[in-house]
Amino acid sequence: MSTTEWLNPLEHILNCPVRLVTLQQSDWEELTKKADRVFLGDDPNSRLAAEGSRVEQEGTVWIVAGNVNKTIEAIEIQSPGLQQRELELISWTLRTQSLRNQTTKASAASLSESENFALKLSEWIQQQLESEEPSYSIPDSLTAGGKLFAEMIPFLLITEQPNTKQAAFSELEKLLRSFLADDILLIPLKNQEWLIWGPASLLRDADSELADDEDEETVEDSLASICHGLHEMLASEWIGECHLAVAHPTSPAKGIVETTALLRETINLGRKFHVGTNIHLPWMLQLERLLNAIPEVQRSRYLEHSLKRSELFVEAEMLATLEAFFALDCNVSETAKKLYIHRNTLLYRLDKLKQETGLDVRQFRDAVLVKIILLLYKVTKRN
Repeated sequence: MSTTEWLNPLEHILNCPVRLVTLQQSDWEELTKKADRVFLGDDPNSRLAAEGSRVEQEGTVWIVAGNVNKTIEAIEIQSPGLQQRELELISWTLRTQSLRNQTTKASAASLSESENFALKLSEWIQQQLESEEPSYSIPDSLTAGGKLFAEMIPFLLITEQPNTKQAAFSELEKLLRSFLADDILLIPLKNQEWLIWGPASLLRDADSELADDEDEETVEDSLASICHGLHEMLASEWIGECHLAVAHPTSPAKGIVETTALLRETINLGRKFHVGTNIHLPWMLQLERLLNAIPEVQRSRYLEHSLKRSELFVEAEMLATLEAFFALDCNVSETAKKLYIHRNTLLYRLDKLKQETGLDVRQFRDAVLVKIILLLYKVTKRN
């Protein structure tokens, strides 16, 4: 938090006027000569105005908040009733903040140019995500000379093992460049969370391998294929188990905040409704997104009513059967093959479900209802 951001809270706590003033070194030296009381920090003989130094004169206190090129920013507090302990606490806070800033600058100096840029961009993104009125366009100072206006493919990576030491930025960046392309953008977000942007050319390459027609479904199949390949590489060569989401290509300069929010929601929905799944695709979670928006009390009430009709829904064999049936677009023959059972065995199970619940999953309307029941059961069971 910058000095100006905590002036108002400080004024509220002290219950007296507080403002930020600018002084020259000569002004500060004049104040120290006329002051009733002077505190110059660890080095009382120094003529420099270090952060936390303060002078008191006739009920007004000036405490140094910053000193750049002999231009001093000081907090001016007008209150003759302040206790020395309160002033010492403010001075200590400013000195601590100064040391922290120096450490941050020293650390930044040792980072690569791409990592420094990524950290600045990460800070801006997280500020917008936490803001009540976010800005969705990256400021000009962070657009990397126009590079971020081109369409790119966004991925969100969340590592699975909290006790595993995070790999260095440079290590992950090198690994991604070897798998995706040299022209990637890696942004560290929260702990164990990375935003990755790859070139749109990856999508064209994947399209040519999958199919000749380039309709919307093929684009999504291509994105899913790239995401699976990237997850396999990361899981085997970097951190082990992790979660990965991908979205449609967009321009980072215009859509980085909304895309980050979408990918976070996608992984949260995937982990909530599909435990054990590591690849999460937003276009495959539309129903889950809708169900998640329903209040939990209403979801539980609907599920309780549905489960009273039959215990078949909670049997492991029936759950596995229905999962496979829906995953294969309600294709009876393909489902029987996947489950390694005879087609007639599968039909027997589906007929049994129909007899006991009145729901025939071979009919579209009933299939939708059973799918909803299964999704709600997964969430309610864990809760």
